[in-house]
Amino acid sequence: MTKTLYPRPVMTPRRAAIAALLGSALEYYDFFVYGAAAALVFNVLFFPSGDPTVALIASFATFAVGYVARPVGAVVMGHFGDRLGRKRVMLATVIMMGVASFAIGCLPTYDQVGLLAPALLVVLRVVQGFSAGAESAGASTLTVEHSPVGRRGFFTSFVMVGYAVGCSLATIVFLPVALLPAEHLYSWGWRVPFWLSAVVVVITYYVRSHLDETPVFAEAKEGSAVRKLPLNDVFKYHWRSVIRVAGASLMAAMQTLFAVFSLSYATSVGVDRSAMLAVISGAIALSIVTIPAAGYLSDVIGRKPTMLISSVGCALTLVGYLWAISTTDVLLIAVFAFVNMSLFFSCYNGVWTSFFAEQFPAPVRFTGMAVSNQLGNLVAGFAPMVAAILLGTGPMGWVPVAVFGAVASGIAAIAVIGMPETSKTPTELLGGPRVAVMKAEQEAERLTAAHAG
Repeated sequence: MTKTLYPRPVMTPRRAAIAALLGSALEYYDFFVYGAAAALVFNVLFFPSGDPTVALIASFATFAVGYVARPVGAVVMGHFGDRLGRKRVMLATVIMMGVASFAIGCLPTYDQVGLLAPALLVVLRVVQGFSAGAESAGASTLTVEHSPVGRRGFFTSFVMVGYAVGCSLATIVFLPVALLPAEHLYSWGWRVPFWLSAVVVVITYYVRSHLDETPVFAEAKEGSAVRKLPLNDVFKYHWRSVIRVAGASLMAAMQTLFAVFSLSYATSVGVDRSAMLAVISGAIALSIVTIPAAGYLSDVIGRKPTMLISSVGCALTLVGYLWAISTTDVLLIAVFAFVNMSLFFSCYNGVWTSFFAEQFPAPVRFTGMAVSNQLGNLVAGFAPMVAAILLGTGPMGWVPVAVFGAVASGIAAIAVIGMPETSKTPTELLGGPRVAVMKAEQEAERLTAAHAG
């Protein structure tokens, strides 16, 4: 019997980068729309309370619930991504995210159905989180494995260019909605941004469906290197990498403090809501240029130096950003927003997608990155709620929030220092010395099974 030969997949880094960008754009479009709605609308429509602060904290809690669901999605979808292939799972995440987001726009409010309204909101937020738990890791894995050595940082940075694109699209949609009179905003206006996510879903699904499986995964499958239980191997052989990546992922708290908490804080001290939305979205939009620049820089000087510059810079400029908000000076807020988000945070956002994926070998790369990254992201999801609790009264009430952000950034920096530099490491050697041990045990398992047969 002759063995059927199939054409080997080839590297298509540009196509992979576009597919990653679109999927990430969908994820972060929904992220920003939900975050803005949680800060401005959900506390009124889904969590009415005599105390506005309690209602806001409850609204932010539903935002955090999505992050709780992310590790579960990372485990489940990461398993299938390492077992069945990157492409299939990335198509599934797009469908789940799109359906959940559209359905949120169709929900009845508390006044219409009572407690069923927030319950349904939480369920759909969980579905969003489940999908998002695999999206970034899957897109990063797919792009890393489609990219040549010395260019992995640049091409994989487009995963987070999608973040900037998604947030910008969300603002283009949400900003005019936020300007609506209250009766229109709370009746139908807030629903429109969620419904429009369907457009991004269709485009993303089409592009990803025309993308080949990665050559690295195809080679692993052909060589019978696909693992039965990738999660078991991740914690058995790569637990140090899990801890480091989870710690480094705490830096994402800066993102949620910047894009979600600051909006609520600014409006509470008298900054115009639409002006603050414009500042946040403008700073993120500028990241479309600085994120790939950071990815390119990490290919030249290394991943670690680029990310350490970011962690120190973000911790310092968060202080200035929150102080500027307390002054209600929109121009001053915009300057610090640009420095914090467009410059320093981009040095992290443009690099972590490649650096975290490079910490794991191909047979467990999807699972390893997804699980460890989402464990760290749990803190990021709760950051707006924690910040709302820490926020004090008076002109200096923002200081505890700045300290909280600096601590998260410091932990991330320590984790990055402990990670091996990978910018020049050949793709087949990624994952460290434990790869050889894993392969040896896998070969022993294969021989045992063959002998038993």
